Amino acid sequence: MSDVYKNAGVDVEKGYEAVERMKKHIAKTTRSEVLGGIGAFGGLFELTSLKYEEPVLVSGTDGVGTKLKLAFQLNRHHTIGIDLVAMCVNDVVAQGAKPLFFLDYIGCGQNDPAVIEQIVAGVSEGCIEAGAALIGGETAEMPSMYADNEYDLAGFTVGIAEKSKLITGESIEAGDVIIGLPSSGIHSNGYSLVRKIIEDLDLSKVYDGFTKTLGEILLTPTKIYAKQIQSVTEKITVKGISHITGGGFYENFPRMLPEGLGVELDRTSWNVPEIFTFLQGKGNISDQDMYGVFNMGIGMAIVVAESNVASALSILKKKGEEAAVIGTVTANEGVHFTHA
Repeated sequence: MSDVYKNAGVDVEKGYEAVERMKKHIAKTTRSEVLGGIGAFGGLFELTSLKYEEPVLVSGTDGVGTKLKLAFQLNRHHTIGIDLVAMCVNDVVAQGAKPLFFLDYIGCGQNDPAVIEQIVAGVSEGCIEAGAALIGGETAEMPSMYADNEYDLAGFTVGIAEKSKLITGESIEAGDVIIGLPSSGIHSNGYSLVRKIIEDLDLSKVYDGFTKTLGEILLTPTKIYAKQIQSVTEKITVKGISHITGGGFYENFPRMLPEGLGVELDRTSWNVPEIFTFLQGKGNISDQDMYGVFNMGIGMAIVVAESNVASALSILKKKGEEAAVIGTVTANEGVHFTHA
């Protein structure tokens, strides 16, 4: 093949190399329902072996946002793939679905097979944690669209749920209890604000109160909650789930609630990770803005009847989750805090 395409900025040989590097990572995620292999025009996943009476497919798509800018700056690309999976998977988990498979899209200015492999290795790790198979994807080299050392990511996942067990929030009522599951840090939302706050700070420095460099802390991957939530929903009725993503507390809690209801949350009932206190101080950000942008240490929240609280906490503890009761559902619409 001539170099005409390579002279235009696209190196197909590097593309082939990137695919070869990916294969071992993709193989780690396989499930028995996956048909065929990587390289076909579409990913195949068989549903006939799954035992559902009224199966509902639940899909989600997302990206990682400007957290990618920090990955470029620090030249660290592994954890960003975990973020990509988490942002998609946690959304379908919030509907009561069990993740089945995942696909990724990487658009880059220049195909660096080693970097692509790092990204896909992270995607693979996230898929394993979620129990999802990585069945396909796309790497598009687009010179002049992106800088040579930059890329963008998008992910897509499909999960499955029994229709009668979908978690819609419709049965939530005043008096129900909210259990919070800790986040691993900032996750993948609010990074435009984060980057503005830290633009003059040293990412290689270990600041007071931390045991890692600021860069390492900011690239901590988003926590995946698939297996923890599944362990609870298999044993007790979960009425609602809120994935605390963009919009923080004020936007995401109301998304799971029936009209006319709100939540009252006790800020002293969980530990806010030090990174949020650090950012709030450096940026002189109000409490309201912090809780309106970030997860503040609660990555996912579930709603259960008061009679199921002890069981839910026990199940989560066995899965290694230090979950805690953080509030209650009330007849007062909106998100309200005690001990503010």
